[in-house]
Amino acid sequence: MTVLYIDSDDALLHFCNTIQDSKWLAIDTEFLREKTYYPQLCLIQLANDDVIACVDPLAISNLTPLLDLLYHPDITLVFHAARQDLELLYLLQKALPQNLFDTQLAATFLGDGDQIGYGNLVRQRLGVELDKAHSRTDWMQRPLTKEQLEYAADDVRYLRDLYHQMSADLEKQQRSEWLKEDFTALSDSANYVADPETIWRKIRGAGKLKGVQLAVLQQLAAWREQAAMNRDRPRRWIIKDEVMLDLARFAPEKLDKLSQIRGLEARDIERNGRAIIDVINNAKQIPPESWPVLLKPDPLSNQQEALIDALMALLRKFCDEQSITPIAVASRKEIEKLVRGESNLALSQGWRYQIVGHKLIAFLQGQLAVTADTQQLHTKEV
Repeated sequence: MTVLYIDSDDALLHFCNTIQDSKWLAIDTEFLREKTYYPQLCLIQLANDDVIACVDPLAISNLTPLLDLLYHPDITLVFHAARQDLELLYLLQKALPQNLFDTQLAATFLGDGDQIGYGNLVRQRLGVELDKAHSRTDWMQRPLTKEQLEYAADDVRYLRDLYHQMSADLEKQQRSEWLKEDFTALSDSANYVADPETIWRKIRGAGKLKGVQLAVLQQLAAWREQAAMNRDRPRRWIIKDEVMLDLARFAPEKLDKLSQIRGLEARDIERNGRAIIDVINNAKQIPPESWPVLLKPDPLSNQQEALIDALMALLRKFCDEQSITPIAVASRKEIEKLVRGESNLALSQGWRYQIVGHKLIAFLQGQLAVTADTQQLHTKEV
């Protein structure tokens, strides 16, 4: 099938009119983010059963006809690992399409593997080995070669076949309803909006700080996030995480003390030094009752660890019987929360509870006995 290259407003409008009756569209994007805070959209690949196209957003001044189509309530968008593509759509529209199908997520429900890559899924299900020659392409460069466009088109060419095959398998196994809740979660805008006030929690090593140090880190992280947004530069280009931790730990109060912070270059001090000192000094004025806190759960006992191991073994057993990847049901962290007595868990609700959760809870309540032979575990209601 010939790949269409859409590089003008007129061509895009004609293309959108051609595919407007589609019930679904396979979609993928190419973008760059190495030197910016926000991803730079470079190419949009689309396909249905009749056409494959690469839309060039760098050459088109008005993407509205395409966006209207992608957000149409009667069209399902088919992705593989949708989150980054959805982030781009959110940045364009400040909203997200609601009808989604993600083949990576579906793969966990069909026993194809957890977080499986597109290439591996295509090989596993369709027996096709994808070309990797252009995996490091600079998609901002123009013109794009025929080979580059074919490479990009492959990301939706086989996505169509995966969608047909996997959606049929889900229907056959009566699991389509299981996925609706998970697909809906992908459309939650909160997943794609950075909150400067809470971004400090993602800094590795924050748990080693305490008291006013955490207040300083929180304020520095919020300042850095806003600066990265305003300048459209990666966070690490403003200040690296390890430098942030030292600034929070030592909290220098004067500009001439910044040079003692390892990793903080002279050019960083020249550009950001005064702002950093102001943030630190303002953070030190925050009253103790308003300092952020990283809640650390009590250490698990050896018996609790053993109980978690037993529950994980049962999780694998029950998921194997259902031909579903265990991580689709619960992570070890969620099992740990179950052991700690938390009840507001995904495992305790919906389909996860129906197929596995109620059995794990029954085991915890002494209502399920477990025996074993050399081949497998056996369970019996008590």
